[in-house]
Amino acid sequence: MLVHLQVRNLAVVKQLSIDFQAGMTAITGETGAGKSIALDALGLCLGDRADSDLVRSDADKAEVIASFQLTAISPAQQWLEQQELLDEDEPEHCVLRRLVTREGRSKGWINGYPVNLAQLKQLAPLLVNIHGQHEHQLLTRPEHQLLLLDSYARHQTLLQDVAAAYQHWYQLRKQQKLGLQQQEERQSRMQLVRYQIEELEQFALREGEYEELEQQHKRLSNSSALQEDSQFALNALYEGEHNNAYSLVQAALQRLDQQVDNDDALEPLVKLLAEASVQIEEAARELRHYSDAIDLDESSLVATEQRVTQAIQLARKHQLEPQALPQLQQQLTTELEALMASETELAASDEAVQAAAKTYRELAKKLSQQRQQAAHELSEQISASMRGLNMPHGRFVVGVEHDEKAPATKLGTDQINFQVTTNPGQPLQSLAKVASGGELSRISLAIQVITAAQMTTPTLMFDEVDVGVSGATAATVGKLLRQLGQAAQVICVTHLPQVAAHAHQQMQVEKTTDGETTETRMTALDDDNRVIELARLLGGDKVTDTTKANARELLATAS
Repeated sequence: MLVHLQVRNLAVVKQLSIDFQAGMTAITGETGAGKSIALDALGLCLGDRADSDLVRSDADKAEVIASFQLTAISPAQQWLEQQELLDEDEPEHCVLRRLVTREGRSKGWINGYPVNLAQLKQLAPLLVNIHGQHEHQLLTRPEHQLLLLDSYARHQTLLQDVAAAYQHWYQLRKQQKLGLQQQEERQSRMQLVRYQIEELEQFALREGEYEELEQQHKRLSNSSALQEDSQFALNALYEGEHNNAYSLVQAALQRLDQQVDNDDALEPLVKLLAEASVQIEEAARELRHYSDAIDLDESSLVATEQRVTQAIQLARKHQLEPQALPQLQQQLTTELEALMASETELAASDEAVQAAAKTYRELAKKLSQQRQQAAHELSEQISASMRGLNMPHGRFVVGVEHDEKAPATKLGTDQINFQVTTNPGQPLQSLAKVASGGELSRISLAIQVITAAQMTTPTLMFDEVDVGVSGATAATVGKLLRQLGQAAQVICVTHLPQVAAHAHQQMQVEKTTDGETTETRMTALDDDNRVIELARLLGGDKVTDTTKANARELLATAS
C-alpha cells in the first residue's frame, strides 16, 4: 500500500510530505483547492506524461517521491525481483521517484535504479488502481465493459491462453497465406528445375569428365603429328639403322669399359653410360607402346568434338563454365527437393491451421463460459448496489453473447452488453440508451467498487466518483468505500461529508496566497479538526455549533 508521498514544486504545491494509512482515507477541501493533487502527483510517479507546465513557476524542477509497503507474495515484489529492481536490504519497500525539469525533460527511478517510463507503467497497475471522476463516460463503450467483466472474473491466465492461441493461429494462417501466394511461382520454378535436371541427366557429364574430353580432343586432333614425331624419336633413339642413340651409347660404353683396367677413373663414366643405355632402351619401349596406341580413327574425333560442343552449349545456357555442370545438377536436385518439401509443408499447414483454430475456439468457448458465470454474479451485485444507491427498482444485466463463427480476436469472440432498467415495467435496454447522467454516475460507482474488490491491486484511488450523488445515497457510497477499505487501501477525493465521514482517516487540502504566489497544502486531520472540516462541508463554509453537532453525529453514525 501507499505509505508516504512527498511532492516538491509541482503545480501549486511547493512542499508536501504526507503519510498514508491502511483502510479508507478521504481527501476533502474547498473547490479549486487542488484536492486531486495527490492523485496527479502519484500518476506522475507511475509513468503519466510529464509536462514542463507541471513545474512550479518559481522553480527549476518538480519532484515526486512515492513509497509503498509490499507483501512478500505480491505481484509488485515479484515484478521488481524479475527486473532486478528489488531493494535487497528492504524487499518489503518500494520507492518511486520522478523528476521533471523546466525544459520538459523527465527522469524516473525505482528503488534508486534509473528506469524508463515503460517500466514505471508496467509496475503501476501492480501498485495502484486509479478511478477517475469521468470513469462513467467509458461505461457505455463495449471494450471497457469487457475489461470490467474480465477484471471481475479474474481469469487472467485463461485470457493469456486465449491470446496465445489466437497469436499462434494468426501466425499459421499468415504463413499459409504467404505459401499459397508463392505456390504458383514455386510450381513454375519446379517445372523449370525438373526440365533442367532431366537435360543434365540425359547429357550425364561426370565430375572431371570435361577436362578429360578436352585432353582427348587435343590428342585426337593431333594424332598424325603425334605418331610421326613419336616414330621419329623411336628411330633416333633405338630403331634407326644408322647411328641411333642406343647403338652409339653402346659403342662408347664398350670402348671405355675396355679402358677401365688402364684407368679406374673411367669407372663412374662407364656406370653412367650403362644407366643411359638402360634409360634409352626403356624410353624406346614406352615410345613404341605410345605410338601403337595412337588412335587415328576419325569417328572418335568426331564423337569427342560433339560431346565437347554439347557441353559448351549446355553450359552457356546456364551461364557457367562446362566443368561446373555436374555441380549445377547437384544444386538443382537439392533445390527441387526443397521446393517439393515446401509443397508438402503447405499441404500439412492446412491441418495445422485447422488444429490451431480448434484449440482457439475451445479456449474462447471456455472463456465465454467463465464470463457468463461472472456476468451472472456481477449482475446480481450491481443490481443490489443500485437499489442501495436510490434506485429501488434498478436491475442490471451483463449480457454475454458468444458466437463461435465470429472473427477471432485475442480477447475471444464474445459480445458484451451492459443492460439496465431503473423503472418498474421498463424493459432492459442498453446502458447508454436508458440511464441518465446521475444514474450512470451511480451505476459506474457501484461497478467500480464491486470490480475493485476483486482486484489484487493493494491501493485504490477514487477521484470524485461520487459526483451527482447526495443525501442518503452519499452515505451508502461512503459505506461501500469503507467496506472496500477493509480489504484494500482506499484513497478517495470527495466533496461529500457523508462519504468523508465513513473514512478511517481524513486529509484536508487548503490553498493559500500572499498576493504574489499561491500554495496548496495537505494536512492529516485529528478528530477535532475533522469535525470542523465536516461541519464546513455540511454548512457551506459556515461552521456553527449546529453544523459541528451534525458533523459529530455523522461521524458517530458512520464509524
